[in-house]
Amino acid sequence: MNRVLMILMAVGAALGGLDRMIGNKFGLGERFDEGFHLLGSLALSMAGIMCLMPALSGLLERVIAPAFAALGMDPGMFGGILAIDMGGYQLAQSLARDPSVGRFSGIIVGATFGCTAVFTIPVGFSLTPKEAHAALSRGLMLGLMALPAALVTGGLICGLGLLNTIWQCMPILLIAGLLLLGLIRRPDSMVKGFSVLSRVISLIAYAGLTVSAVQYMIGFELIPGMVSLPEAMQVVSSIGIMLLGSLPLSELLQRLLKRPFEALGRRTGMNAAGTTGLLIGLVNVTPALGMMARMDERSRVVNAAALVSGASAFTAHFAFTMSVSPETAGALLAAKIVGAVAAALLALFFTTSGRTARA
Repeated sequence: MNRVLMILMAVGAALGGLDRMIGNKFGLGERFDEGFHLLGSLALSMAGIMCLMPALSGLLERVIAPAFAALGMDPGMFGGILAIDMGGYQLAQSLARDPSVGRFSGIIVGATFGCTAVFTIPVGFSLTPKEAHAALSRGLMLGLMALPAALVTGGLICGLGLLNTIWQCMPILLIAGLLLLGLIRRPDSMVKGFSVLSRVISLIAYAGLTVSAVQYMIGFELIPGMVSLPEAMQVVSSIGIMLLGSLPLSELLQRLLKRPFEALGRRTGMNAAGTTGLLIGLVNVTPALGMMARMDERSRVVNAAALVSGASAFTAHFAFTMSVSPETAGALLAAKIVGAVAAALLALFFTTSGRTARA
């Protein structure tokens, strides 16, 4: 499976690179360039946290590990509260007693729940018009209700077993339930709270990047145990290389599925922006959120629900996984697609064409 995925990435990189050399005649070369252009933003969001994580995990292990151990749970599950590419994977790996649980938490949980909590919620409410916030909230709630489908799928493929997966996920499901309750009762307060959390994570990333850069330049440690900046950048660069292939491939996928998604729109009553957004969200969550201004009410709910699990499945999250744990890439894609489909179907069930029904 991993070999097949790598070959597909190589084909995408070859097509994108060749198209760029002949002047971007097919639009794939632009996507190839985008892989390199994303290196800067990837480094700013990831490298500093990666450098700091060993030092932070030592502190968290003393606080978190005893509580999780007392309940018979792996403390690595705590890492899943952060997005996969915003420190979640590194934190899960550092805290985990069982490496398989660490991979499951840092990749599957971090790419679904973690991404929703620290990215999709604060960014989504900032990018969408105010009149779309009610539909966005309802969609996120339905997506969180469907989250267990993604987590169980990922856990089973990762080899954790059904009962162990459910038990290990109890803290995450509890947090998701509280988040669901907060979105129902106090949506504005929840959005503000997660915006603050996102800002705190950003400050930690910049602090780690600054300290690690200074350490590299002066030649001695300011904070013992930090990962060196060149080592962190090596991981970031490997993700950028994967994006050279995944972005052109995602562009091809969008074109191939254009007609099926148009047919889907006719059958579901969603407008063109809504059906296109479902596919765009699997590639990149940010433009999908930006498109909500052009969606009808039902499309907004369905897209928001699908993004909880499906956000950036074929690009950023997939590329990250292929660079750090390629054996988990199949589980990641399966979990995100199953979760996104389950959430979209749930949202379609609770909505009617042209308006949103009460869930």
